Amino acid sequence: MSDRESKQVMSGIDQNKVRSGLVAALDLGTTKACCLIAKPVGEGGFEVVGIGHQVSHGLRSGSIIDMERTEATIRSTVEAAEQMTGENIRHVIVNVSCGAPQSRLIAYEVSIAGHEIGDNDLRRLLDPAGLPEAEKNERELIHLIPVGYSVDGNKGVRDPRGLHGERLGVNMHIISAATGPLRNLEQAITRCHLDICGKVVTSYASALACIAEDETNLGVTCIDMGGGSTSISVFFDGELVHIDSIPVGGLHVTNDIARGLSTPLVHAERMKTLYGSAIPTPSDDHEIIKVPLIGEEESGETNQVPRSVLIGIIRPRIEETFEMIRGRLVDAGFDKVAGRRIVLTGGASQLPGVREMAASILDKQVRHGRPKPIPGLAESVSGPAFATSAGLLHFAFNNPAEEAKSAYRPHDEPSGRFARLGQWLRENF
Repeated sequence: MSDRESKQVMSGIDQNKVRSGLVAALDLGTTKACCLIAKPVGEGGFEVVGIGHQVSHGLRSGSIIDMERTEATIRSTVEAAEQMTGENIRHVIVNVSCGAPQSRLIAYEVSIAGHEIGDNDLRRLLDPAGLPEAEKNERELIHLIPVGYSVDGNKGVRDPRGLHGERLGVNMHIISAATGPLRNLEQAITRCHLDICGKVVTSYASALACIAEDETNLGVTCIDMGGGSTSISVFFDGELVHIDSIPVGGLHVTNDIARGLSTPLVHAERMKTLYGSAIPTPSDDHEIIKVPLIGEEESGETNQVPRSVLIGIIRPRIEETFEMIRGRLVDAGFDKVAGRRIVLTGGASQLPGVREMAASILDKQVRHGRPKPIPGLAESVSGPAFATSAGLLHFAFNNPAEEAKSAYRPHDEPSGRFARLGQWLRENF
């Protein structure tokens, strides 16, 4: 078995479905839903052939709060991509922002009785059924990512195959989420007559689309600033070693503006986009903004406020966001491990001044992350706001080096001869 094939064994993506036809990536966010449909091209390559995106309804901080509106959002987004493609899709790979995703590193061993370590030993070691009971029962597993092996206590082994020993150990990165919100996500997609062929935590998907291989080796933190939440992923020595999220995003900035200036949300969003910034400038007091008032749109009555007032509302929320991120990284012990690099993605990261504030508060080198070029991906959907969608496709087609090894969940496997026959019929007819 090749190294590439061994990675496919540990992936939650059905690689036969990927190779045989179209793959759809569904990014279901609080403020935006996006569906990208791609077809395989060459060895590990792919081309986008369908794009659909629209305003999202029925979600808050990544979790579903209105099933019918969420279902309508999924249907219209996927249908738009299908119309562009000219074909119907049956399977989607979806991002996971709900269920408060958590990250844990654990270490455990299995006996190998002195023989040469092979692929079967790795499968046995990495099988979710072999995890400690506490790790399996508390929450639902999303990813199992081995970040280092040991043989007879000798650590630092990158690939143990071919070695001999008595005990084979692994440091396992477990990413899990609360079961209830995940079930709601699955139900919403199932009600649209779609099957989920894989799930990827949002921060992981965004990082796969934007960060460079050298960054993952040296240490980097990817911060995805979405509408309802901000997700964090930390890479070191080529591996994903930590993820986290905070329930604060760009929509909270918009709400602050709407409350502070007594203006409708649609106008608050417009002012944030046109005039907003996280960093004040000397000319802000001299630039006047017209602010429509709630309930008086028909009369056209407005307030006039200097731009400095708007920035005075935005700045504290952005500061709070990065201070919370700094605190989470320090508490988890990954503020130093993450190195000196920060990559910002997500729609909220495009606000002027965010990059400078992140560099100041986190004391690191910060750059904006855009998805790596993908054939067929339109310019309008190739910015930081669409990093998650692009990352889902990278995960599905490539399972990029040393990374995408997510867990098979036991109840995903058909049990019994008739169940396997039914699955075969669904996949082939």
